[in-house]
Parts: sequence; C-alpha cells; structure tokens
Amino acid sequence: MNDSAVENSKGPQGNAVSAAEKTNLFALIWRLPMLVWQSIFFAIPLLFLVYLSFWLVRNYRMEPGFDPVNWIKMFSKDYFWDAYVYTFGLAFLSTVVASLIAFPCAYALSFKVSETARRWAIFFLIIPFFTSYLVRVYSWQIIIAENGVINAMLSYVGLGPFIMLNTAFGSIVGYLTLTLPLVVILQTFSIASIDRNLIEAAHNLGCGRLRTVFTVIVPLAKIGLIIGALFCFILSFGDFVSPYYLGGSKPPTLSILIIDTTKSGQQWPKAAVVAVTMIVTLLVVAFTSVGLAYRKRT
Repeated sequence: MNDSAVENSKGPQGNAVSAAEKTNLFALIWRLPMLVWQSIFFAIPLLFLVYLSFWLVRNYRMEPGFDPVNWIKMFSKDYFWDAYVYTFGLAFLSTVVASLIAFPCAYALSFKVSETARRWAIFFLIIPFFTSYLVRVYSWQIIIAENGVINAMLSYVGLGPFIMLNTAFGSIVGYLTLTLPLVVILQTFSIASIDRNLIEAAHNLGCGRLRTVFTVIVPLAKIGLIIGALFCFILSFGDFVSPYYLGGSKPPTLSILIIDTTKSGQQWPKAAVVAVTMIVTLLVVAFTSVGLAYRKRT
C-alpha cells in the first residue's frame, strides 16, 4: 500500500485529531500571557518568599540556608497566634457586615430601579476607586475622632463622646470603605441576572417576598454573593492601612506584625513566615469559597 493510500485510510478521524491539536495549541497560545504573568508576579515571588523564610539572620545580616527555626519560633509565639486570630476575626466580621449591608442595596438596584438608574449607581460606586484609599482613610480619622464630626453631631442630642478611633470599630469602618462598593457591584451583577419568571413563579406558588428572597434569589445569586464576600475577606485580611491608621495598630494585625518584625533586627525571614502563612490562609479560603460557590446541588 502506497503513502497516499495510507493517508486516505485515516479518513475523517485523522482530520479530527489534527483539528483538536490545532484547537489545543490555539487555546494554549491565548493562555500563555496569563501563565507568564502569574509565574512572574505570583508563583516565582511566592517560591522565593517560602525560601526566604528558611534563611538565618546572624549579626543583623541574612544568610541563605534551609533551617526551619524561623517557623518554629514564630509558631511558638503567643503574639503571632493572637495577631492571626485577631486578623481573621476582623476580616470575617467585615465580610459579614459588608455582605449584609450590600444585599439590600444590590436587591434595590436589581429590582426597584430602572436600567439607567442602575448604570449610574454602579458608576458612582466605581468612582471611589479613582481616589487614594489612604486619603479616604485619613478623612475617616476626622469623622470618627473623639472630637470629630460624628461625636459633634451626637453632642447636640446629649450623647457621646464615643471612642471610635484606634479601635476595632475603626478598622471595620476602614475595611468597609475599601470593600463595600465592590461587594455591592458584584452582588448587583449577580442578582440582576436572575430570570424574573422564576421569581414570578415563586409568587404564584404562594411564596411571600421574604421567603422568595431566601428560597429563590439567594440560591440563584449564590455565586455572586460568595465571590463578593471572598473579595471582601481577601482585601480585609491583607490590609495594612485601616488597622494602622483607624485601628491604632494595637493589637496588631498580621500585616502590621510583618512591619514590626522587619524593624526588629532585620528579621526578614520571620516576616516571610508571617507572609507565607497569610497567603496559605487566603488560598485555603479562596479555594473553599469557590468550591462552595460552584458546587451543584445534589
């Protein structure tokens, strides 16, 4: 059998294999920029950070090595775990508060206003990201200080002054300043995409408004709600500005602990331990949240 006969014997199956190979190659080419970006700006720095956590500091100078002493020392310190629990708790609390505040706003933007009004609302929610986050946090110092705007207003009705600055409350206010607009936007996109016929069907079956929210809207908007909460947690967990300028930095969060550690005898390897712990925590939370968001009902 000659070569042409062999090629003809392959038939459409050979063409299908060739087309599949071309499709895979085309998909790989389009994924390549993202893979390069992730490698340069995430994977490689993360690997170096892990490696740095095993270095040693002698006479205020770092020496390359592979000694787990930094991990043992940091994980054996009560102040590290106090900072970890405090940071996780603040981030979790801000996530719950932001999600609860954002949901009525997103619901109203999705069902109670016109398409034009919704677009303008989303535009105004995006505007705060055009300004410096640090400037917005500084403005909150004036508002929630003991002699600030809120206490001055409360004094007219005989209340206060309340101590809000340099407290956990101040940190939460800063976290909400950073994350709340984003959570509202993500929830709005998710809720607005719900098929209205399903909501009308629920009403026709006798569901009240509140029951419809929990049995129809929340399950259908689950992905947007969870992803919004995830972004809020990630931004809050790693934030340095709010707990430092509004929370008073005492007790310290993990981000503040990193700064304090680097100032203590150039202990960059110990600071790397804290940073890697934060990243691992965020990866666990992220993968868990995405798994819950896209898990199908059984």
